[in-house]
Amino acid sequence: MDTPDVGIPERLAAGMSMPEQHEYLREKLSRRKVLAGSFATVGTAGGVGLLTGCSGGGRGESASASNPLAAPYAPSAPVKVDGKLVAPFARHLAFGADPKTQMRVSWQVPFAVKSPYVRVGLKPWELSQKIEAEVRDLHTPSLSKKLPAVEQYYLHAALDGLRPGTTYYYGVGHEGFDPASPERMATIGSFRTAPARAEKFVFTAFGDQGVSYHALANDQLILGQNPSFHLHAGDICYADSTGHGKESDTYDARVWDTFLAQTESVAKSVPWMVTTGNHDMEAWYSPNGYGGQSARWSLPTSGFDPKNAPGVYSFTYGNVGVVALDANDVSYEIPANKGYTDGKQTAWLDKRLGELRAEKSVDFVVVFFHHCVYSTARHASDGGVRDAWLALFAKHQVDLVVNGHNHVYERTDAIKGGQVGKPVPVGASTDPTRDGIVYVTAGGAGKDLYDFPEGVRDSYEGHVEDRDAIRTFHWTKSRLQNPDTVEWSRVRYTGFSFLAVEVTAGSRPKLSVSALAESGERVDHFEVVRGGQ
Repeated sequence: MDTPDVGIPERLAAGMSMPEQHEYLREKLSRRKVLAGSFATVGTAGGVGLLTGCSGGGRGESASASNPLAAPYAPSAPVKVDGKLVAPFARHLAFGADPKTQMRVSWQVPFAVKSPYVRVGLKPWELSQKIEAEVRDLHTPSLSKKLPAVEQYYLHAALDGLRPGTTYYYGVGHEGFDPASPERMATIGSFRTAPARAEKFVFTAFGDQGVSYHALANDQLILGQNPSFHLHAGDICYADSTGHGKESDTYDARVWDTFLAQTESVAKSVPWMVTTGNHDMEAWYSPNGYGGQSARWSLPTSGFDPKNAPGVYSFTYGNVGVVALDANDVSYEIPANKGYTDGKQTAWLDKRLGELRAEKSVDFVVVFFHHCVYSTARHASDGGVRDAWLALFAKHQVDLVVNGHNHVYERTDAIKGGQVGKPVPVGASTDPTRDGIVYVTAGGAGKDLYDFPEGVRDSYEGHVEDRDAIRTFHWTKSRLQNPDTVEWSRVRYTGFSFLAVEVTAGSRPKLSVSALAESGERVDHFEVVRGGQ
């Protein structure tokens, strides 16, 4: 069958975003009923010189075949489209297990394509290495009369053997679309590997982003921080707008297309390290509702199970060890996935924190996950997280814990043994080895904002209104709200915001933690300096 003319008229294309162009093509092809067999090809290819090639990602078959991402729903026959008419979009990066030498490049295409790949090199005009990509096709059935079945194609390439502290340029393509051709040079992206030795750097963090003007604005502010990586503490996209982790939830897979296109401006150059929140349990994909996440993201493997628990991993960048956890496994509030790792995640956490603390090159340990350990806003605190992990955080003297879930910014004093170990007002310094741990809720990434308990006002830099105590609650094992009166809520801000952490190495390492509002105004800052440093 000849390939039909499915181009977009220039007068239309000029005013359309990339997702809108893809939707236009989908509808046009659907009307013409152009169907054909799969062109999805995957595999691994060894590289030489700049990197050792693709390993760990390519398995010689699509992920839906070797790893049932969309079971029990089988993908339908892909639409046949000339590769010249298909533009890749939604590029996003992630580290491999070693950020000094490994990077994972991921992207999306609206139709199945032949021979997808990444070109990479040390100069944008010399992309000498060509690494074949793995295809992870994801099928979502029609879930209602208003929602069509959706086919999504996510592509991934593993770059290993990279040089530490080096800027690389890359382009993604397939048969008919070569990013190294002169007309495609504008699609070239870049990234920088972690340095061989610890040096000053910045990372950013938030949770609960979704698709909105405010989410996009936060992305652009993050880009202005020039971060080495970004931590996303779950509730990534809100394609599942209900968030109960059940098939009765309202779900629209197409929201992911818009979200990943929105995020591309940052994530194409800043590794976007995500974990799973309650809205990321998409019950239509096995296993555990995480098949969709496994299709979309290539995250580090750190001794845990990336197939069943894609949001659980660890990596070390400079002098900071970072641990991502899946709080759905222990949550009392939203128990759809409670206990799905049968305690293995908690055992892994204990082991991994011990390993990081034993590494002489690691000064700080940062842990991030979705449900709040300590917060006073709508969802308050999750007793399941406390019961499972609080003792381990204290045992291994974690330096900073970042959560989302509550759509506000809230920061505690240093907490030790469930009580205030030391007040940490705006601008203060704290020592985790003596004072306890500071917990940050950074859930103001872009979704509709929450309020604090009735009568509790914001209190932030330049607008401090300290309170002796706040009445709130925590979730119990029986899913009841157990009332609390707490003294640890130090900073509160009901605005869109994100966290920026400047890490200093050397003879006196420290974490300089700031919260920035959507306006760019700083609303909080404090320092973490460990004893004896």
